[in-house]
Amino acid sequence: MDSWVDGQPADALSLKDRGLAYGDGLFETIAVHGGQPVLLDRHLTRLAEGCSRLAIAADIERVRSELLAYAAAMGEGVLKLILTRGDGLRGYAPDPAAQGRRILQGSPPATYPAVHGEQGVRLFPCVTRLSNQPLLAGLKHLNRLEQVLARAEWRDGEHAEGLMLDQAGRVIEGVFSNLFLVRDGVLITPDLKRCGVAGVMRAEILFQAESLAIPTQITDISLEQLQWADEVFMCNSVYGVWPVRAYAALSWPVGPLTRKLQTIARALLDA
Repeated sequence: MDSWVDGQPADALSLKDRGLAYGDGLFETIAVHGGQPVLLDRHLTRLAEGCSRLAIAADIERVRSELLAYAAAMGEGVLKLILTRGDGLRGYAPDPAAQGRRILQGSPPATYPAVHGEQGVRLFPCVTRLSNQPLLAGLKHLNRLEQVLARAEWRDGEHAEGLMLDQAGRVIEGVFSNLFLVRDGVLITPDLKRCGVAGVMRAEILFQAESLAIPTQITDISLEQLQWADEVFMCNSVYGVWPVRAYAALSWPVGPLTRKLQTIARALLDA
């Protein structure tokens, strides 16, 4: 399917775009099922938060309309929205009058081995650490070189994801997923106030857990605490939930709470 730029089919982009020059922008990766973008409201809420914090001009309702039209034309697959600050001249200072540029790209449905969801995955211990920057923490901005470096650390088929820590050694997230652990019936996920991406599936899982009266906690997590977990799983808005069976010398069973939330996530993606 053709890409769209500002609502029109296009196969080129201005060389002056600040997204290319500085990574000055945001993006969303959205599953499309039955011509509908999945978890659209959560994606747009995060996008609006990013635009507010980065002071990027964007009409979110116009973005919604274009996403719905593009998804309807796609039918099935993965839709990527890139929102940049638009064109700029040389230098870091943004033009306060610049209008955000909207780029939509479509890909076929993501395919992962069924065993990832059924039996769980092994995480690679990434050496690349996430830098702490509270001003950007939680946002899905275009500066993803840390993830590029981390993903290049393994090329084997044994590891489906990597685990990333911050500069202080706190457990933060996967390379393209968020992390949860279960301890004594409590669902725990890392605090992302310093770094990391606040995933939309992470937000949905926290919401679903609270709706089911499952205790939740957002807090700093150390590798030692990870060792004590009863269950561990990863999630994102494309594959849903993957149980984690191993990380380095640690291992966990695929537990009942992971299965319950995996079923809920799958239902959302297949709705």
